[in-house]
Amino acid sequence: MIEIRNLSKRFDSNIVLNDVSFQVNDANLVVVLGPSGTGKSVLLKSMLGLLPVDSGEVLFDGKPIQSASEREIYEIRKQVGFVFQGTALFDSMNVADNIALPLREHTLLSSKQVKERLCNLLEVVGMADKSHLYPQSLSGGMKRLVAIARALALNPKYLFYDEPTTGLDPLMTDRVVALIKELKKSQSNSGIVVTHDLETAKAVGDEIYMLKKGRIRRLARIEKESYD
Repeated sequence: MIEIRNLSKRFDSNIVLNDVSFQVNDANLVVVLGPSGTGKSVLLKSMLGLLPVDSGEVLFDGKPIQSASEREIYEIRKQVGFVFQGTALFDSMNVADNIALPLREHTLLSSKQVKERLCNLLEVVGMADKSHLYPQSLSGGMKRLVAIARALALNPKYLFYDEPTTGLDPLMTDRVVALIKELKKSQSNSGIVVTHDLETAKAVGDEIYMLKKGRIRRLARIEKESYD
């Protein structure tokens, strides 16, 4: 379980997170919904210690990351697969090498084992025939699928999705949403999806929260009026 307790973060006079508290239970996907620019990405990065917070703490399975040592933070982050909004793929690497990078950097797997894991991941995201291509040859949706495959490489306990369907056409949006739902079902990953898209939120979320003006609240019923 992940617990977020009274998390606050400001940039100069701009309060981005104001006493934010919620939790992510085992095998649950929590959606944080809100318009662009409300601090959803800041929330994810603050949770992982990538951005310092002004107050509050985040606990992964009871371990507070804000007071953890560098080694402890490293071990916590290895449990989290992060799908960045901009995908953060390396242009100089093809699809296969982008996905295999975490395996080569953080495991002692043999070349054969890396290849087997890579083939499995490519099958999972439906990109088995695209392993030789480079990011510049891929559509935005395909890049998002590769980013999800890379996030899965180390068998993480948690998955963080930062605007996974932003900028995608309807067909690719449906494909990404279906993949997120299937991964939760087949791998029992807990995680957080941040999005401004109400339909995506309703499709993938077990619990849905609204982040607005630094405050967060749980939405018991998802209605258009609540989002507006």
